[in-house]
Amino acid sequence: MTGPKLVPGAGTTDRLGATITEDGVNFAVYSETASAIWVSLFDELDQEISRIELDVHRDNIHAGFVAGIGVGARYGLRADGRYDEEQGFFFDPQKLLVDPYARRIDRVFVRSPRLRLRREEAVDTAPLVPKAIVVGDGNENVLPRKKAPSLFYELNVRGFSMRHPGVQGPLRGTIAALTTRRVVDHFKHLGVDTIQLMPTAAWIDEGHLPALGLTNAWGYNPVAYFAIDPRLAPRGPQELRVMTDLYRKNGISVILDVVYNHTGEGDANGPMLSLMGLDAQTYYRFVDVDGKKVLVNDTGTGNTLRCDHPAVQRLVIESLRYWVEEMGVSGFRFDLATVLGREPGFNPDAEMLRKIKADPVLSQCILVAEPWDPGPGGYALGKFGKEFQEHNDTYRDEVRSFWRGESYKIGALAGKVSGSAEIFDVAGRKPSHGVNMLAVHDGFTLRDLVSYIDKHNEANGENNRDGHGNNHSWNCGVEGETDDQRIIAARKRDVRALLATLFLSRGTPLIQQGDEFFRTQQGNNNAYAQDNEITWLDWEAADGAIVDFVAAVNAFRKAHPAISHDHWLTGQERHGLRDVMWLHPDGREMNEGDWNDGGASVLGMHLRHKDDEVLVWFNRRIDPVTVRLPEGEWLIGIDSDPQTAATIGDGTVQVGARSVLALARQQAAG
Repeated sequence: MTGPKLVPGAGTTDRLGATITEDGVNFAVYSETASAIWVSLFDELDQEISRIELDVHRDNIHAGFVAGIGVGARYGLRADGRYDEEQGFFFDPQKLLVDPYARRIDRVFVRSPRLRLRREEAVDTAPLVPKAIVVGDGNENVLPRKKAPSLFYELNVRGFSMRHPGVQGPLRGTIAALTTRRVVDHFKHLGVDTIQLMPTAAWIDEGHLPALGLTNAWGYNPVAYFAIDPRLAPRGPQELRVMTDLYRKNGISVILDVVYNHTGEGDANGPMLSLMGLDAQTYYRFVDVDGKKVLVNDTGTGNTLRCDHPAVQRLVIESLRYWVEEMGVSGFRFDLATVLGREPGFNPDAEMLRKIKADPVLSQCILVAEPWDPGPGGYALGKFGKEFQEHNDTYRDEVRSFWRGESYKIGALAGKVSGSAEIFDVAGRKPSHGVNMLAVHDGFTLRDLVSYIDKHNEANGENNRDGHGNNHSWNCGVEGETDDQRIIAARKRDVRALLATLFLSRGTPLIQQGDEFFRTQQGNNNAYAQDNEITWLDWEAADGAIVDFVAAVNAFRKAHPAISHDHWLTGQERHGLRDVMWLHPDGREMNEGDWNDGGASVLGMHLRHKDDEVLVWFNRRIDPVTVRLPEGEWLIGIDSDPQTAATIGDGTVQVGARSVLALARQQAAG
C-alpha cells in the first residue's frame, strides 16, 4: 500500500480546509505572509508520518493535493516565514497549528508553556496540539426556518446535564444528553421554542486557570470555529445534527452562541495554536506603538479578530453557514457583537455585518447581538438594524432596580415592560427586537439576585476582584444561604415576581438554565471557571412549583395577544380603544405627579388588542395592596404570590405583597 503523496500542481484554492475526493484530500490555507506551509500527517499513535509542502500558491492561498489518504486522516499545519514578534510576525515551523477550517479535532486543547516558546528554542509542539481529522461528505443540507422566537432558553451543555437524573452517566456533559426524552419534555412543558447553546466551538483554558486547578466552563475562548469541542461531542459532530433534527421535530429551534471577537491564542504571551502562527496580522488587529506592532485588546482577552479583513469575513461566513446547513442550527447569538462592526470604531453598516445580513442562508436565520464590547465606543445597544435582535441590559438593570426598591423607578418600569421603545422604535424595528433578560450566564442567577447583596467569587482564585460589582441585587435580610423559612419564602416570592414581570413585558424573553427552578451558584456572578457543582444544575433540588409557574405565565403570555402582539404601545385612542393605559392603585389613570412620585411602588398596566384585554398589576411593597379595577368582569390569570389567593370583589382586587397579578377581561357570551 502506498503512503501519502503530493500530486504536483493538482491543488485547488476554491475551498479552504481539507476537502475529500475519491483520490485523496485537497488542503488549502489562507496566509498573506507565510513563505511556506506544510501539512503534517499523523498516525493513530500520534506520530508524524509525513510532512508535505503545499505547492500551489494563488491569491494568498497555499494549496496541495495529497493522494493516498482519506476520511479519518489526522493532520496539522506548519508555517514558515519572518519571525519578528515586535513587528507581528510569529512564523515557526516547530509549532503545529490547527487548520482554521478543521471540522473535527481528536482531543481537547490543553495549555502548556511550550506552546509559546520562542522560535530559537526549537521545541516541536506536535505532541501538545490536537490533530484535525479529515471528515467525509457533509450531511444533507438543512434550510433554516425564519421562525421568530417567543422564548429563549440559555443553556450550557455541561452545566445543564452533568447532574440530570434522566441522563445516563456516559452521556452527561455532552450534546447527546440533550436528546433524552425527559430533557425535551422539560422544554416543552416550559413552552421554550428556542434553545441557545453556550459556545460549542473547541476552546482552551485561560492562561491563569491551570495553576488554580480550574478549567473554562463556559467556552468563550475558542480556537477552532468549525470544530465542536470533543468534551461536548466525544462521538463526533454528528451528535449536534442528531440533536437539531430532534428538536426541529419538536418545534424547538437551536441557536449557537458564537465568539467571533477573539480567540484563545490570547496576547503576545499566549499559546501558538492556529491563526497567530499562520498569519497574525491578517487575522488579528494590531496597532503601532513606538514603532512596534501591539495586539489590540478591544475584547479584554488579549486579542481582537480583524473582522474588516476579507479572509476573516470568509472564515466567519463559511463557518456560520456550516453550522446552519450541515449541523442544522437555526441561528446565532453573537458574543461581543460590536467587534463584527469595528473598523476600528463600531460602524453599524460595516462590511462584515452587511455580509451576514445579505447572505442568502444567514439572512433567514435567527440573529441575536450582544451589542457591546469592552473597547472604546463599544456600547452599541439599538444599532444593529432590523435583521438582528439585541440583548437589552437596560431592561435587566431597570427592572431589578424597581424590585430592589430604588426611588423614582415607576416610569422606568413602564418603559421597560412596554418594550424599551426609546431604544428599539427606529427604522421599522419592533418590540421583539429587544431580548429581555433578568439573568444570564455572566451574572447572578435569579435566586442569587435575591440572596446576595455582594458577589462572592472567591472560588475563582482572584480574591473576589472579578465579576460585575453593580448587580442591583438584594438579600431579603440575610446574606447567602439560610435555613430561615420566612426568608426562603420571601426569596421565592421575589423570584416569581421577577419572572412574571419578564413574561408580561413587550419584547422577547430569555431565561437562563435553572432559573425556572430556583438554582444557586453560591453567590458567584462570574462562574466561567467553575466546571463543577457551582455551575452544574442540581436537578434533585429543583423547585417544581416555580417550574410550573414559569410554564403557566408563559402560556398566559402566548394566549393573550394584548401582551405578546409585536407592536409599539402608543396609548392613543384608535377605533374607540386605547392599546395601553397606566393606572394608579385607586383606578384612575396615572398623571404627571404620580410618575414623579419617588416612592411610587404600585403600577397597573391595562392592555388591549382587538377583543383581548389584560390588566397587569405590579406591587413591590412589602404589604398587600387593594386596587380598583376598570368596569367589567375580570378573571384572575396569573398571581405570582402563592401565599395569597387573590379574589375579586366590589370592583377591587388585592395584589399580594411584592407580587405581580395579571387579570383578563371575561368576554361577553355570544
